[in-house]
Amino acid sequence: MLSVRHLQASYGAAQVLFDISLDIGAGEVVTLLGRNGMGKTTTVRSIMGLLRPHGGEVRFEGVRVSGLPPYRIAQTGIGLVPEGRQVFPTLTVEENLVATASSRTGSRRWTLDGVYDLFPRLKERRGNLGTQLSGGEQQMLAIGRALMTNPKLLILDEATEGLAPLIRVEIWACLKSLRSEHQSILVIDKNVDALAALADRHVIIEKGRSVWTGTSAELVADKSLKDRYLHI
Repeated sequence: MLSVRHLQASYGAAQVLFDISLDIGAGEVVTLLGRNGMGKTTTVRSIMGLLRPHGGEVRFEGVRVSGLPPYRIAQTGIGLVPEGRQVFPTLTVEENLVATASSRTGSRRWTLDGVYDLFPRLKERRGNLGTQLSGGEQQMLAIGRALMTNPKLLILDEATEGLAPLIRVEIWACLKSLRSEHQSILVIDKNVDALAALADRHVIIEKGRSVWTGTSAELVADKSLKDRYLHI
């Protein structure tokens, strides 16, 4: 579904990505792991066209999308839950969800009712503005907003960063539910144990290069990976 090959990207004169490669198949959950500053968010930004790569390529369902503007990449069927959530602050919960709704057919047809079933708290807050929500509620809204595009691939950058423990449990339960419905997902988070229980495969990034790819069983079995690349 998604194929990233030898991706390179820079911010001005500072090169951040030197050689990133990864693949995501239909119905797979794949993670990007690595310490802060290693290039995970830059990889996501490059995939989505928010940062234009200067080397390598990104293909989605066999079509090259690197170099396209972000809205065109989103229209191919990639939904993003960005770092920092970035909900529309002056729109209500329901307006946030309706604003991104698409009739694209993915693994299921997401509607308001479907999102409210997934996150009952959003239904309770549907008349509240984005600024009136807690951080956890904003993250639920950001996920629901991405799902309303009916994405073929869902990307989450820092899925549970800064959230209270109980809210994290809800987010992980949501992602497991999506996985059971064969939603393809690329996820970034620091909770390696939760990711190992969720994902099919993992890609570790070190200084802008993908340095290891393997299954959850391989990640858990090789404790040196955490010491070398994750400092856990």
